[in-house]
Amino acid sequence: MRPSKSTSKSRGNETVSVLRFRLEPTKEQEQKLFRTFFLCRKLYNQALEDRVMSYREKGITIHYTDQQNRLPVWKREHPEYQEVHSQVLQNVLQRLDQAFVNFFEKRAKFPKFKNKFMFRSITYPQARDTYFHDNQVYLPKIGWVRMRAHLPFDPASVKIINVKFHDGKWYVNLTSVTKTIAPRTETCKSVGIDLGLLSLVATSDGEFFENPKWLQKSEKRLKRMQRQLSRKKKGSKNRQKAKHKLQGVHDHVANQRKDHLHKISRSLVDRYDLICMEDLQVKEMMKNHRLAKSIGNASWGKLATYLEYKAKNAGKHLIKVPPHYTSQRCSGGCGTIVKKNLSVRLHQCPTCGLEIDRDVNAAINILHRGLEIRHQAS
Repeated sequence: MRPSKSTSKSRGNETVSVLRFRLEPTKEQEQKLFRTFFLCRKLYNQALEDRVMSYREKGITIHYTDQQNRLPVWKREHPEYQEVHSQVLQNVLQRLDQAFVNFFEKRAKFPKFKNKFMFRSITYPQARDTYFHDNQVYLPKIGWVRMRAHLPFDPASVKIINVKFHDGKWYVNLTSVTKTIAPRTETCKSVGIDLGLLSLVATSDGEFFENPKWLQKSEKRLKRMQRQLSRKKKGSKNRQKAKHKLQGVHDHVANQRKDHLHKISRSLVDRYDLICMEDLQVKEMMKNHRLAKSIGNASWGKLATYLEYKAKNAGKHLIKVPPHYTSQRCSGGCGTIVKKNLSVRLHQCPTCGLEIDRDVNAAINILHRGLEIRHQAS
């Protein structure tokens, strides 16, 4: 994983940004952090058991507020909980509550009891600007911990601090909320983009952004490492090392993908005032098992998210249009539907004679639909 990473999304007239930096705790601080993980996991499992037994024995459903009110009692019964900051303990109960929300909304399975490998992060939900000084972050009950802050940030804007142990390394995620101030630089240019698998993006101007297929390039290595992992004895240090190496490759692939998507979205937002793209239902498309892996590796949804918040921050506009017949309809003005399967890469219109790359044809149609939607809204 890279030392630092920035992600953002827009919320109303605010921008929520997450900066990730490497942490460098001392041996003593590391022991305190692992101890905190242990106690938070203990509380999570205790609270989960409390909910399960209450419903099983009394038919009563317990919510976050109920368990928050019980927390002082649990802290008296288990004095070791005093070693953990109160807000961190409350966040543990919130995480459990969210797990139940996800279950009832059928987004996840029933919450499980956590083992020591399943609880490797803690959250301070109410950060203060005084928690940051000279490339250090203050973690209550832990102390001042050195961090590699390679990107600038405003300490006053940081609302949440999350500490995570991943793949043998420590990280801190800083969630900031800032007012969106759009330094608009008008280009007076509009573009339609078509997302694909051969080329990740084709534009209505005839430009193509490649699809590097990072996962496919690493598949042989990943399969070899997976076989090596399966041969290691469960619970052994060698198995844990092999698991860390395997996760490191997965993280590297994910970072390559994110970096490529950030570069594409930045290039488009910098050059165009209006960007039009298809409103794709990626989850439904993933049900096509032949294409699911390729679609997942392309990360169309993530690219759309990056375009959306970058456009808003820059005072630009992103319009999503219905995807029907964008590849089949002729963009030459006649509007003829020219049916073709995915193997046909050239759009050839029998009516007007237009010959053009099928993805560029789709991108032009997407631009036309976006301009129509904008005109109707104005």
